[in-house]
Amino acid sequence: MTGEELIGLLGESPVVAAVKDGAGLRRCQDSECRVVFVLYGDICTIPALVSALKEAGKVVFVHVDLIDGLSAREIAVDFIAENTCADGIISTRPALIRHAKGRGLFAVQRFFLLDSIALHNVERQLEAGEADLIEVLPGVMPKVIRRLAGSAAKPVIAGGLICDKEDALSALGAGALAISSTNETVWFL
Repeated sequence: MTGEELIGLLGESPVVAAVKDGAGLRRCQDSECRVVFVLYGDICTIPALVSALKEAGKVVFVHVDLIDGLSAREIAVDFIAENTCADGIISTRPALIRHAKGRGLFAVQRFFLLDSIALHNVERQLEAGEADLIEVLPGVMPKVIRRLAGSAAKPVIAGGLICDKEDALSALGAGALAISSTNETVWFL
């Protein structure tokens, strides 16, 4: 899959299932969400978790910062690349994003927008960033999403605190390419 194909897929199916446990993983397999963010697991279970999602026809991203037993170093990306069939990774760490791109994986850089300083830092980091997509949390800030979507050279995924159809439509209407949510109700909108 190319980057253009991934963006097209998210444009067609803009709800990303963010799974945080086994029950969510089983539920998302039955959803129409085509892209899944795996936010849990450990080095022993992540290969099987990814494999189950791939068998269900999903495009899978592993949040390497949240997998128990992986360090915040490039070797974590190597582990995912060599021991799973994941399509990409998610991380808050620019070095891991760069390394993932070098390994041929898609990369989503996650940013927490806590205040105006954090927003300025996002814009600064994006100038040199190599991520295919960016994810901003919380995703219920239409003005900020509109600003980032207008200035960032990367497509924006809005995540965090998206609880219903109104939140999802607000984020998408503000310019987000897609939304991600751990709320299973949102997966079936």
